[in-house]
Amino acid sequence: MDIPALDAFVAVASSGSFSEASQTLHITQPAVSKRVAQLESQLGERLFDRVGRQVLLTEAGQTLLPRARHILTEAQDAIRALNNLKGEVGGTLTLGTSHHVGLHRLPPVLRTYSARYPQVNLDLRFLDSEQACLLVGRGELELALVTLPDRLADELVATPIWHDRLRVAVGIDHPLAARPVITLRELAEHAAILPPPGSFTRELIDRLFAAQGLKIQARMSTSYLETIKMMVSVGLGWSVLPETMLDAQTLARVIDNTPMQRELGVVQHIRRTPSNAGLAMLALLRERGDTT
Repeated sequence: MDIPALDAFVAVASSGSFSEASQTLHITQPAVSKRVAQLESQLGERLFDRVGRQVLLTEAGQTLLPRARHILTEAQDAIRALNNLKGEVGGTLTLGTSHHVGLHRLPPVLRTYSARYPQVNLDLRFLDSEQACLLVGRGELELALVTLPDRLADELVATPIWHDRLRVAVGIDHPLAARPVITLRELAEHAAILPPPGSFTRELIDRLFAAQGLKIQARMSTSYLETIKMMVSVGLGWSVLPETMLDAQTLARVIDNTPMQRELGVVQHIRRTPSNAGLAMLALLRERGDTT
């Protein structure tokens, strides 16, 4: 089995599409199909079924996928270890980031990093925090800059970089706008607009209410905090937002005796050899962070 063929197989399996895999690998779709066909021929097994427009893994494909990912991770790790011996900061750094971190925390870091290390090609991907952590675990990302969860998979390690104070936010016309201090019970009586269930921030909020036996009236949910802020500002409900996002149209309200904070930081694989480019990014993040 050769590395390019395994790379094509994993790309198709991850995206469920030969065309998307070709974009990820920066090769033509026929080239992707040829590599997968060569791998199938070598193994003597069909790896994908095409059902309508869907591309589905066969049983053989499902068996191969975790092993293929492991082989690719080991190969990439070996290449990084050898490149690190040169002491140069270059190559490609695959970096995943949540939309909030990418828009509100990362720009000055990227500006400095690009100026210091112009030879590094940044492969920056905007993802939900949960998806970014999953891809680090799979070896598809070297680093993820995200909202840190309370619990990480065993193969991952997190480093806090920024404290992110959270505040209850309401629009200027909301019934609770005239109340500077409110209770969780009062909030539970009004519609909320929150991140989707299962997200790290939503879990934090849900635990807070569940501790008092309260249930949130979640009217709408979205992963994009900028969208939540807009809906709050026009009076569609209350939410919990980073303090740094609030403005004249979104009023911060204090929950009595209930401070809220989440940690933003970097997630990496504990068994993956960091590239020199990754080590340089980690050093810059610690330099620019506010958790030390």
